[in-house]
Amino acid sequence: MGKYLLGLDNGGTMTKAALYDLNGKEIAVSSRKTEMYQPAPGFTERDCEEMWAANVGAIRAVLEQSGISGEEVLGVAATGHGNGMYLMGYDGRAPYNGMISTDSRGKQYAIDWMKDGTFEKILPKTMQSVWAGQPTTLLRWFMDNRPDVLENTQWIFMCKDYIRYKLTGEAYGEIADMSGSSLMNVRDVCYDKDLLADMGLESIYDKLPPLKYSGEICGYITEDVAGLTGLKAGTPVAGGCMDIHASAMAVGITDEEKMCVVAGTWSINEYISKKPVVDKDLFMTSIYTMPGYWMILEGSPTSASNLEWFLAEILKDVNLGDKDIYEYSNKCVDGIGDQDCGVVFLPFLFGSNVNINAKGAFIGLQSWHTRENLLRAVYEGIVFCHKYHIEKLLKFRDQPKMIRMAGGVAKSEIWVQMFADILQVPIEVARSQELGALCSAICAGIATGTFDSFQSASESMVDIMYTAEPNPEKFAEYDKKYARYKKVIEALDPIWDEY
Repeated sequence: MGKYLLGLDNGGTMTKAALYDLNGKEIAVSSRKTEMYQPAPGFTERDCEEMWAANVGAIRAVLEQSGISGEEVLGVAATGHGNGMYLMGYDGRAPYNGMISTDSRGKQYAIDWMKDGTFEKILPKTMQSVWAGQPTTLLRWFMDNRPDVLENTQWIFMCKDYIRYKLTGEAYGEIADMSGSSLMNVRDVCYDKDLLADMGLESIYDKLPPLKYSGEICGYITEDVAGLTGLKAGTPVAGGCMDIHASAMAVGITDEEKMCVVAGTWSINEYISKKPVVDKDLFMTSIYTMPGYWMILEGSPTSASNLEWFLAEILKDVNLGDKDIYEYSNKCVDGIGDQDCGVVFLPFLFGSNVNINAKGAFIGLQSWHTRENLLRAVYEGIVFCHKYHIEKLLKFRDQPKMIRMAGGVAKSEIWVQMFADILQVPIEVARSQELGALCSAICAGIATGTFDSFQSASESMVDIMYTAEPNPEKFAEYDKKYARYKKVIEALDPIWDEY
């Protein structure tokens, strides 16, 4: 009998496969990078066949590295980035590139729906905001600009649903993922022709795949895929979930006490509840991977991707010697200290959580400021943006007893401590870095009956590495900085629509 679970994680440009034992120990991991294409302003795409090849290569590499046979793998599941869109044609091939959630070609439809009352009409069913990277806005763009693509489309998938189809040949949409896309009636857990009609999308109803839950079997590894990967034909493949749900599950969010912060490309701030929250000022309520719970979320593309830009553009000519760029930046931030130098950074390089047209900015620069001051402002500005989101969530719940941290920021103890000091909440960091793959493995464990519940799976497979306790003496200084951050946002708000 097998004793391992295989998880796949497909982000915007990176594909990973990881193999776990039933105690959550990572046996082997392999990753493949896929190219992001920008054929026109606002378009962010990837080649679907390249993404599939990356999954095949990563699976084969993990089995080879570990020396474990496909016969020993109990089950497989995949996580993927949310929203964007992946199409499957009647001929078994994608009629168009996959689209990542940062694609903004559909921005005008979101703006129009906010202005003409469509958003408020659909909100009771979708329970989430409207924005450019959703499949709803992308589909409207294709209807108006490339109807030929939709004519050749049999299935409309989310990222990981496309990969699961390639693994099994069976078409399903996984409920937690679809519940974050505005394509389904989240309230009633079903597709809804009237909802689609409100957005002018009624014609695509039959292209939406049947729905399954995260921990259900959605097909089996085919003979062809077995030959390509080394997996055993007939191995069960579970539904899996979207990355935001995966991060929460993989750090052990199985009750309502804790909150999860994912600081990566997106600022994701979330908690689970037995009751849904519907509010026009809330980013999203979706269905959680764990039955009986809803995911309440505030998010925007305003997190660590801003640091990546700074490192690539501002620090690109710095001689690091034998230092890693992240080690260097952490040392700079720690060395400059947390005293107030007067610089505010708005982390809106890739989007905003205050105004759809807001831009990134450094405010308060003077001649004596150094690169280190700017770097410190970037770290703080990103945390302040997370705090801004969390304050919205606290309208619907009490202050959490602790926050579990995920994403690239969790690798920086200095940054994690900054989160603890600014939020004044203990921050727990999970040992596993491959959270998407770990949650996928958990879903596979549920689907195959290896675990009897998500709670028991979490207890077995999630391990907390350390806790950053907040320093109360830091609160006053950070509170002053945060108040200035909000004042800058308010002062600049009237000018963004002029850009």
